Amino acid sequence: MDYRPSRPDTAGSPVPSPVKIIVAGGFGAGKTTFVGTVSEIPPLTTEAALTSASLGIDDTSQVSSKTTTTVAMDFGRITLLDSVILYLFGTPGQDRFWFMWDELVLGAIGAIVLVDTRRLADSFPAVDYFEERDIPFLVAVNRFDGAREYRLDEVRSALDVDSRRPIVFCDARRRESVRQALIALVRHSLDVVTSEERQRGLPEANARVD
Repeated sequence: MDYRPSRPDTAGSPVPSPVKIIVAGGFGAGKTTFVGTVSEIPPLTTEAALTSASLGIDDTSQVSSKTTTTVAMDFGRITLLDSVILYLFGTPGQDRFWFMWDELVLGAIGAIVLVDTRRLADSFPAVDYFEERDIPFLVAVNRFDGAREYRLDEVRSALDVDSRRPIVFCDARRRESVRQALIALVRHSLDVVTSEERQRGLPEANARVD
């Protein structure tokens, strides 16, 4: 399936554009919650109980209540204004499952990297992954109860993220907060596509997301 935005149907109502988005981040950053909060269908999850295999690998010091982990992917869907259907694919956060990432990102227009500021270093691999592959992404700073809050410019500096990359606050437990982060990503991805088309001298994509 082609997950890239399609142009409106000029003969009638716009044809909904299927768009694939990746939700990535470190272990326990809130990816499963993010997908489940906003999905308009029962989300598909592939969570398994943490076992002794994760000892010394998965850092649960800041997420002591976490007893499961995503071992394949999370999947959900949300429709924006009847014009764009987002298919959300949450990645596994642990290094030992990263061999699946290359398959999951195929056809995606962009990614959201969820960040837990208590374990900022866990975000570097995801940021590096999308930068190296030139995939549009934004950083969503997930708000956790009791966690110290930093300014977005401080997070940008700590992650060494380019000024052109959007960074937003997000509460993965709140539907509207997640929705706004997704809208920001779609807009950013469309801006990137439009810029590339201008450079190649192609007609600009005609799409709108509110």
